[in-house]
Amino acid sequence: MIPGPTILVINCGSSSVKFALFLADEPMERLWSGAIERIGLPNGHFRAVDARGLPVIDASKDVADHETALRLLLDGIGQHLPGPPPSAVGHRVVHGGPECDCPLVVTAAVEARLRELVPLAPLHQPHNLAGIAAVRNASPGLPQVATFDTAFHHGLPRLATLMALPRKFRGEGIRRYGFHGLSYEYAVDALRRNGVDVERERIIVAHLGNGASMCAVKAGRSVETTMGFSTVAGLPMGTRCGDLDPGIVLHLITERGMTVERVQRLLYEESGLLGLSGLSRNMADLLARQAVPEAAEAIDYFCHHARRHLACLTAALGGLDRVVFTGGIGANSPEIRSRICDGLAYLGLRLDAGHNANQARVISADSSGVRIEAFRADEELIIARQTRDLLRVFFTEAKVRAHG
Repeated sequence: MIPGPTILVINCGSSSVKFALFLADEPMERLWSGAIERIGLPNGHFRAVDARGLPVIDASKDVADHETALRLLLDGIGQHLPGPPPSAVGHRVVHGGPECDCPLVVTAAVEARLRELVPLAPLHQPHNLAGIAAVRNASPGLPQVATFDTAFHHGLPRLATLMALPRKFRGEGIRRYGFHGLSYEYAVDALRRNGVDVERERIIVAHLGNGASMCAVKAGRSVETTMGFSTVAGLPMGTRCGDLDPGIVLHLITERGMTVERVQRLLYEESGLLGLSGLSRNMADLLARQAVPEAAEAIDYFCHHARRHLACLTAALGGLDRVVFTGGIGANSPEIRSRICDGLAYLGLRLDAGHNANQARVISADSSGVRIEAFRADEELIIARQTRDLLRVFFTEAKVRAHG
């Protein structure tokens, strides 16, 4: 029997629903996690594991759409976890817009405003909204909260939000926003809980994965970041190009005759590690095939630009005290961390080779002038906490009802 109210966390992609189920009480125990994959495609798959990582559901199942996926998930929770259904759902939403610095309870008005932001995040926002609609249709009345990847960067200094375009465009929402905020919030919170004085330190968090960015943190707040108006900017990624001379886009359209839709697909889905290597978007695959020149060059390119962006962010901080590597590559690839840090010894970054290879949390050498750490980000936990805190009164009433 589940001992109290629970929060279901959902992250909807174009053909997947990733999820986690947490107890609402501290410590927020993770009861379940998993994914429903290949939605709308053949050979769909529904997998869920419990708090110990043991499989609960591992089934091949074709799922027509997100609404069907959410009904399947809620039914699975009901069948395998005796007790009341989830008390609320927290969603990862990529874009909250220029006004949003906190999570919001989903209402018709909020949903409409988030829909207006689709042009600012065309490859993410529609799927996030599809998840919200799917939960509403599958379980009307279930409270929903939207948490935003842009919110952590809401207090960026004004200069860090500007672009050198005519001023009228800023009023139309064309400015630098920053993303991966839920990951950065987790990193800062984890450091704080570990006794680090984040109010005094100058910190760079490197979220390196299929999507990649970095954030300069001062006094616990974002002061600069590598992503800007869109999730295609900054570092090279699995399939996204990162920073690109805008003249190339103009050339592709005017001289090569490519449509806007074709260019968008090129920049978001065909570039990055995949485009450079012609082999894979996955860093682990490329590291295993470094004998292939194209794979080796893609890795070199990624590390070169990671070093360049990390060094640039120190200018916004006026120095550097700590670097945190997170994300799928940052938390799990000793070789990539080593190659990035080896080129930054002049900034005081020195790894302990043994600690790095053994995946220790602190991987800097004793002689390093900068503390270097590597750990996995738990964005789902941040979403669950934000949802609980926003609906605290609701959860208090639910607990009273559960205990009669």
